[in-house]
Amino acid sequence: MLTRRNFLKTATLAAIGSGLTIDKLFAAQTGSVGGSSALTGNMNRNLMDKMSTAGGESPTLFNINSNGLNAGRLQMTFFPYELKLEHVFTVATNSRTTTPDVQVEITFDGITGYGEASMPPYLGESTQSVMTFLRKVDLSSFNDPFQLEEILTYVDSLSPGDTAAKAAVDIAMHDLVGKMLGAPWYRIWGFDAAKAPSTTFTIGIDTPDVVRQKTLECADRFNILKVKVGRDNDKEMITTIRSVTNLPIAVDANQGWTDKHYALDMIHWLKEQGVVLVEQPMSKTRPDDNAWITAHSPLPVFADESLQRLKDILPLRDAYNGINIKLMKCTGMREAHKMLVMARALNMKVMVGCMTETSCATSAAAQLSPAVDFADLDGNLLITNDRFRGMEVVKGRITLPDRPGIGVVKL
Repeated sequence: MLTRRNFLKTATLAAIGSGLTIDKLFAAQTGSVGGSSALTGNMNRNLMDKMSTAGGESPTLFNINSNGLNAGRLQMTFFPYELKLEHVFTVATNSRTTTPDVQVEITFDGITGYGEASMPPYLGESTQSVMTFLRKVDLSSFNDPFQLEEILTYVDSLSPGDTAAKAAVDIAMHDLVGKMLGAPWYRIWGFDAAKAPSTTFTIGIDTPDVVRQKTLECADRFNILKVKVGRDNDKEMITTIRSVTNLPIAVDANQGWTDKHYALDMIHWLKEQGVVLVEQPMSKTRPDDNAWITAHSPLPVFADESLQRLKDILPLRDAYNGINIKLMKCTGMREAHKMLVMARALNMKVMVGCMTETSCATSAAAQLSPAVDFADLDGNLLITNDRFRGMEVVKGRITLPDRPGIGVVKL
């Protein structure tokens, strides 16, 4: 039977497994196992020792089929879904009113996990590419959903890209396993839901009248705003918002600034306007300019487009103060958790973000929120056709449901 002791061992192994993998990555990229990686390894060994001695028996990897449950079969279905935005959404590089999306469901022994792939234009994925990738995924050889590392490593091996498609499978698998354990992932990872931060609410680039109206609609519901900049009306955007509210602001240039001196001047001006952080000031193809800005900036500078996956963090540690982790870019919850652990080991700040998504993907990302410095999890609030109820925003703060898995129910 699945006892409480076995459940606790399973949850702990799931949580510390990320640290073991990161340990190897540190060693590979630094040529040694010293510093933070050695510390992580020692921490994991100590945890394993404590687990062994506390229960009087050696910890073993949990296999659902060896604990009295009938062997099952993982079955995946998926279908396209178009997200409809409440307002035209404009950033430095494009505008849109819809976002293509693919919904995924994975079932095992009558329990269903939900996942999602959202594809904004800059990701380079489409409904067709996601559907094509998902048709390659064959889960029939896996009869134990708890083999998350093995299953998701296999999924990742099917192509070098397709990160949103991989995230859809990852999220659905985490939702499934969490439901089988009867616990939300923030609890499995050992996080305190009460520490979840406020989320920003995003205001895209627009005319002063539209920006003013959007600000009026959200100013009394949120504690911090996120403003898209990077065009020639940056100051107009900020002053328009300031005519309505004095809420703290995070700005996202989306690589829109082209001169580092102009960018730094803007950041100094933005600080005077109550801005608290800046995302991706210049193109990801200009790492030295971004590093120069970070070195001289009075505000923390976060990497967004410069960062995609775990392997990208170490080269960025001297170029940015923090990173923005997005499930659609990093292949899902498994790698996002590893990125969080690595960033903390490097003393970097962490933001968890999202695309325009249903509450499925935003609730999955929200499982990490109690452990981050900033959260930008409003993607579900920007659409009019959500399919789920999950993470909620109450008085501006992320409120995590106590439901198992990623905490969502279908509407």
